[in-house]
Amino acid sequence: MQRPWWDRSVYARRKPNLKIRAQAISAIRQYFNDQGFLEVETPAIQVSPGIDGHIQPFDVSLEGPFDECKVQRYLHTSPEFSMKKLLAAGEEKIFQICHVFRNKESGRLHTPEFTMLEWYRAGENYEAIIDDVVKLVSCAASATEQSYLRHNSFKTEVSKNWIKLTVADAFQQFANIDLLSQVDENGFGLSEKFIATARAIGIPCKADDQWDDVFHRVMMTRIEPEMSSGAPVLLIDFPSPVGALARNKRANPRVCERVEAYVCGLELANGFSELTDAKEQRRRFERDQAAFTCLYGTAPPIDEDFLNALVEMPESAGMALGIDRLAMLLTGADNIGDVLWSPILLE
Repeated sequence: MQRPWWDRSVYARRKPNLKIRAQAISAIRQYFNDQGFLEVETPAIQVSPGIDGHIQPFDVSLEGPFDECKVQRYLHTSPEFSMKKLLAAGEEKIFQICHVFRNKESGRLHTPEFTMLEWYRAGENYEAIIDDVVKLVSCAASATEQSYLRHNSFKTEVSKNWIKLTVADAFQQFANIDLLSQVDENGFGLSEKFIATARAIGIPCKADDQWDDVFHRVMMTRIEPEMSSGAPVLLIDFPSPVGALARNKRANPRVCERVEAYVCGLELANGFSELTDAKEQRRRFERDQAAFTCLYGTAPPIDEDFLNALVEMPESAGMALGIDRLAMLLTGADNIGDVLWSPILLE
């Protein structure tokens, strides 16, 4: 019979990883304290978890003490909405380390409850948070006395310069796809054209696939495998159809100011210059609701309070980083369960 995770001999094998994890989190807090950030705490229970067809939320029933009310709520998949409301309230530099929840996620790299670091800078764009993520990884490695970041059979020196690569250039280089020709001049995805383009290079697609379905399929099969070796990579300037809460580039609405950080092939962080146009945000939410409903029958509601807050929110940039994945890179663990204090068991 398999021993439980709390068995002393089983736990002893994981304890060195957990010590490194704790040291990295302390270093992260120190970095933000030195930068003049305020650490905040926002509730996990939300009106809306965000609307993304690739993320399944947990829904909960919120009841009053005497059964006078009962409403549906969700566990947050990110603290994003609440933190942006704090920006609208006047905060300028905030960060949070919290547990977030995404259903139907398990495996070597995923767990339904995981730890996310999220931070925001008012008055900045995505260049500032790109600088943050590079420095944060370096600080965490220094605090844990790691010279290399490792995942699977790949490793990279912490001191290596990060590579910046636009998503359009990555698609051209690794998939021979002119990505921006799959988006019209207003930033809307041309789904039928993209399906035909993907099929032409051997990517299977269904006739009713959405634009972002095709995009993520090409990303997983042709782009992400190329992020494994060499220096860490910052993929920047994503196409607008996959920038649900990101601000479009003013010079080219086909792309948005979004960045993803990859280290040894592992997606570590995702961030962007924030969209603050409430009317445009509503349009995107309604588009995503329709797509979500087509997939699952019903979609989470729109957080109207969030849209109201956007009117007051300054131009800002924010980033989310997976603490568990950072711990994997620092320890060389190939399974997320090896860096969790208490893994979630499905059986």
